[in-house]
Parts: sequence; structure tokens; C-alpha cells
Amino acid sequence: MTTFIGFLRGVNVGGHRVVKMERLRALFEELGFGDVRTYIQSGNVFFDTKPTPRVTLERKIAKHLEAKLGFDVTVFVRTVAEVEELVARDPFAGMEPTADSRLFVMFYAEPLPPGLVLPMVSPKGDVELVGHTEREAFLVLHQRPGRPANPGGFLEKISPQPTTGRFFHTTVKILQAAKKAVPERKR
Repeated sequence: MTTFIGFLRGVNVGGHRVVKMERLRALFEELGFGDVRTYIQSGNVFFDTKPTPRVTLERKIAKHLEAKLGFDVTVFVRTVAEVEELVARDPFAGMEPTADSRLFVMFYAEPLPPGLVLPMVSPKGDVELVGHTEREAFLVLHQRPGRPANPGGFLEKISPQPTTGRFFHTTVKILQAAKKAVPERKR
């Protein structure tokens, strides 16, 4: 068995698409997944299943959630080991969030285009792409007075595909929660 982390897009964000965590866990259990747990109210689900290709899991979960919830939920799946590697990269080495900046990870379903020249800054200067893996982008979001930075439009120009994001410190906490009571062999 392998422990996976499901990052769900658009669940319990901004008062839209509210799904209680008990219901979300039950929906994952209906798919036959074991040891299903959730972390905070923003669509982070841990579950065990046999090693399965990422795209197969993402499609299976998304189809089931849409059928049961009545709206589309884009799903991004990573193993605990993949998220461990992401965090271990220390993509924001030497950077600290400030009152005006946030450190952010964007998850992609498909690989990012090759040859991205870094750092890459949005035309407004509010989003800075400082690193990436094949399927994750590491961003510094620069807050503007009265307006939080929104990386969506900038990132769609780089790679037009669905994404979901988490603050880096939240990603670290998600990993820590997913690893609780997970034996080394299951990662």
C-alpha cells in the first residue's frame, strides 16, 4: 500500500462548494481507499491504496466526487515521498514570508514546459516564479495594498492547465500530518 495526498481544487474556498470533512472522507472510502484522513477544511485528503498511476487516481476521484457532489472537483495526487522531495528541495532557501509576500506552491496535473528561464516575474510584479519541478511551481506572491496577489492569469500564460495552490508552510504541515503513523514502507 502507498499513502497518497489528494490536493483538491475549489473545495471549501471562499464559501463556495462547502463539503464537510466527514463527507469527504466517506466519499474517498467509497472508492475503496484505506486510512482516509483530511487536513484542514481546504481539500487535503490522505489515503492508502495500492500503487496506482497518478492520472488513474486523479480521474477516478474526480469522476466520483462530481457524481456525488454535483460539481467538478479537479484533483492533484502526490505520494508522501513526492511531497517529501518537494519540501526537501527547500525551494525558498533564504527567503522568508513578510507582511507583503507569501511563499506558495502550485500543483499541476501535467508537466510544465521545458526551458523556463528563472526567475520569471508577472507584468504587474506581483507574482515571481522562483523555481519548479516537473509538476510544481514555486512562487513568491507580492501583496499589493488592498489586493492579494493572484497567480492564476500569469501561470496560465506559462502553462494553460488547471492548478491548485497551497502556501509553502501549509504544504509542510500537510506533509507532517500525512506522515503521522505512516510506516516507512508505505510512503
